[in-house]
Amino acid sequence: MPHQKNTAKNIFLSDDDADDCMLFSEALQEIYNESEARLTIVNDGMALMEVLEETVPPPPEVIFLDINMPKKNGVECLQEIRSTPKLAGIPIIIFSTSSNKDIVDKTYLHGANYYICKPQSYLLLKKTIELVLSFDFERLSQRPVRESFVIKVA
Repeated sequence: MPHQKNTAKNIFLSDDDADDCMLFSEALQEIYNESEARLTIVNDGMALMEVLEETVPPPPEVIFLDINMPKKNGVECLQEIRSTPKLAGIPIIIFSTSSNKDIVDKTYLHGANYYICKPQSYLLLKKTIELVLSFDFERLSQRPVRESFVIKVA
C-alpha cells in the first residue's frame, strides 16, 4: 500500500483482550512495516488516558477504542478525549464486539468518528484495518452521517 508521508502512522489500540491485541498487531504488521506504522497498545481506559496525556502532542493518527475495558470503559474515554482540547480532534474508531444499537448510538452521540464490530476472521480484520488506514486524515477525522457510522467489510 503506498504511503505518502515520511513519518510512520502513529496508531493507538485500547483493548483489554490480549488475543485481539495480538491479532490486530499482526494484521497491522502485514499491512505496514515498522517504518510505516507504529502501534501503541494499552489494556484499559486509565492507561489510555495516561499515555495520551504523556505523548500528545503529537496526537496519534487514530485510536481504535474498545468499549468494555476495566478501570475506565471506552465510552468514558471517548467523553474525556472529546472534552480535552488537546485531544478533541483525534479520530476515534470504536472497535467492539458489541453490535448493540444503543451502544452504537451512544458512541455516535459522544463523538466517535466510526464504529467497527470486531471482525470474526483474521482476513476481515486485516481488510478492515487496511480500509480504515487508507482514509486520509480529513475523512478519518470527519463524522459521517449516522447511516455511514458503522464500517462493515465483507
